[in-house]
Amino acid sequence: METDIGYGAQSRAIYAEDPARSRGRLFAEAESPTRTPFQRDRDRIIHSSAFRRLKHKTQVFVYHEGDHYRTRLTHTIEVAQIARSLARALRLDEDLAECLALAHDLGHTPFGHEGEDVMHECMAPYEGFDHNAQSLRVVTSLEHRYADFDGLNLAWETLEGLVKHNGPLIAEDGTPLGKFKGGQLPFAIRQYAEKQDLLLNTWPGGEAQAAAIADDIAYDAHDLDDGLRAGLFDVEDMKAVPFLAEILEEVDDRYPGLEESRRIHEIVRRSITRMVEDVIRHSLKNLAELAPRNAADIRSAGRCLIGFSDAMAPAEKEVKRFLFARVYRHDDVLAVRKIVARIVRDLFDRFRSEPALMPNPWNEGLDGLNEPELARRICDYIAGMTDRYAIDEHRRLFDDTPELG
Repeated sequence: METDIGYGAQSRAIYAEDPARSRGRLFAEAESPTRTPFQRDRDRIIHSSAFRRLKHKTQVFVYHEGDHYRTRLTHTIEVAQIARSLARALRLDEDLAECLALAHDLGHTPFGHEGEDVMHECMAPYEGFDHNAQSLRVVTSLEHRYADFDGLNLAWETLEGLVKHNGPLIAEDGTPLGKFKGGQLPFAIRQYAEKQDLLLNTWPGGEAQAAAIADDIAYDAHDLDDGLRAGLFDVEDMKAVPFLAEILEEVDDRYPGLEESRRIHEIVRRSITRMVEDVIRHSLKNLAELAPRNAADIRSAGRCLIGFSDAMAPAEKEVKRFLFARVYRHDDVLAVRKIVARIVRDLFDRFRSEPALMPNPWNEGLDGLNEPELARRICDYIAGMTDRYAIDEHRRLFDDTPELG
């Protein structure tokens, strides 16, 4: 197998998912005469309400802090672009990789990871909250658009790649793995597993692995960009990270005296390029060694095949540590996180005590719900909110809504 990086038009590899051999949908539908199953899934995701709401959901900076920072939607688009690039070079199915990238954050709450953390705390007595599981719940249940079914009725390969975004969820004996080890899988995943087997004990296909590493690359790069533009740190601070210091030296040597905005962009785009090219080289090497005959061989390989090399992986972790210290734990960011945490918690508590305050259709059939079911409905309602809608709901229900800035 050739291991040089290539970006030209190439045929789909034998280990790629073949849309013509899709395992189908939970609810049988006639095939589209103009689109593959994965192209159809991509279109359904883009046209969903949950996808549109990503426009007004926080990535790191809440909307009031400026129009030029990433939102959950622009992050998603950047992930999709990188995922397609990886899939093209690795001869995977580009449409499926893009589809998984576009869907991966549909279950995110308002206010980014702070919103997710608070929602998990509120739902702790009711099996907790996990945004990846919520993404599955969105596309299999919460979207109400089609006459014949709830959800989007996506292809098996799309659902499997979405739910196993970060690898297998259970061991061969059925015990949970990873962050769920010692506990149980999230409610949404267990509930759907009763309807359709998504092979939770295996790695996902190559397209899902490409989308997952694209997510890491995208948010490393754009959080550096946004953090610099927000003034949370400056370019010189990045010299503490060898990977970034090398890029900075390269840019300054080639473009001495470059204006700051262009300097920042050069650093960010070169970091993306290096990470993407590293993933392609390393993944092609892994694929050449395994010589998979089909997508099933990738699932049963027992390890992730699409990812960083041994040299890049620790460098990328250094970037993440830098971002954690200089962006995510910055006093300005933490101050806003404290405010938005109160908003989410207040909303949950109020709806728990007075569920009829939720608007239609969320307040319908409340008498037939037990306590966990009511909590899950409130969770679904709040998780689907945009930042602005959550603030507006708080203002509707409370007289002391805090100002974000």
